[in-house]
Amino acid sequence: MSLKKSEIRFTYEYQPGYEPRYVNGALGGVSPRGEIISNFFFEKPILPTMVANEITPNGAIGGEIAEEPADMRSTFVRAVHTGIVLNYDNARNLHAWLGEKIKELEFLQQGQGAQRPGPKEFGH
Repeated sequence: MSLKKSEIRFTYEYQPGYEPRYVNGALGGVSPRGEIISNFFFEKPILPTMVANEITPNGAIGGEIAEEPADMRSTFVRAVHTGIVLNYDNARNLHAWLGEKIKELEFLQQGQGAQRPGPKEFGH
């Protein structure tokens, strides 16, 4: 395929260790340099570091009698996997791109989309 003088081609290179992650929240703000910083996390119940079970008279493992941490039932973890830093222009482009993807999803969820559009990137 030959490029026209008014075209540019981008190829995508996936770095070693590339792995999409599920996130259900973000924490961040605006830096002193005027950039938006967003750290993405997955919120989940904390897992115990120790569980103790009783031993029944016949030598079987019985019910739980203790767990650590003691406040495990009321503690949650926000596992931060990745973060991004965006300047104003890139943040606006990402905002517009996400808006398009939300509209696409709403269209598909309403049963109006017979064919799913292909992936598009933000930044243009």
